[in-house]
Amino acid sequence: MRFDPLSPAPTTTSQRGWTDTAATSPLTAQLELMGARMKFARNAEIFGEGESADYLYKVVSGAVRTSKLLSDGRRQIGAFLLPGDFFGMEAGDDHRFSAEAISETVVLVIKRSVVESLAARDSQVARALWTMAARDLERAQEHMLVLGRKNAQERLVTFLLDMAARASAQDKVDLPMSRQDIADYLGLTIETVSRTLTQLESSAAIELPTSRCIMLRNRRALRHLCA
Repeated sequence: MRFDPLSPAPTTTSQRGWTDTAATSPLTAQLELMGARMKFARNAEIFGEGESADYLYKVVSGAVRTSKLLSDGRRQIGAFLLPGDFFGMEAGDDHRFSAEAISETVVLVIKRSVVESLAARDSQVARALWTMAARDLERAQEHMLVLGRKNAQERLVTFLLDMAARASAQDKVDLPMSRQDIADYLGLTIETVSRTLTQLESSAAIELPTSRCIMLRNRRALRHLCA
């Protein structure tokens, strides 16, 4: 993909997971200076599955989903990336998943070779990259547990609480992704997602002002449901 850089990206606030933290700030500060901001329209592809993994990415604004098409044509979403999240780092030479902008999104793009060269010279940067990779593995293991051991309601509640935590939200969660995206992330059908949300609203655990806005009315009950 050809990139048309915008102006340099400002430093963003960390949220959760593979994000800016004390352990990764040495890397983040230098990447902000070396990277270029790219703007992607809604549903635009950032990189494709099987393409060369020549860049590292950080979400500046908007949201990104990574996904893989299965042999039977179904789509499995691997992750949702929010502002502050890094993505695109691979063990091999090619991307295992594709990445698309969920909404209008700005991404910081840094050449992989520059990051690797920097890590070879700076032990703090090398340690930050290791921390990122370890957290990425941790998230993958947590998601595998959700898909393998939890029922539909438990999966959806876990997802809602996770999104609230990542957005530092109190009660209101604004979801950038569609219900189909949520279904493909949780290994459910869109009908199951919609039905489960309605059941949670009927039990007064949540409120649905709109399809993309969810009010968490009873966190204790929600935590009990996904325990």
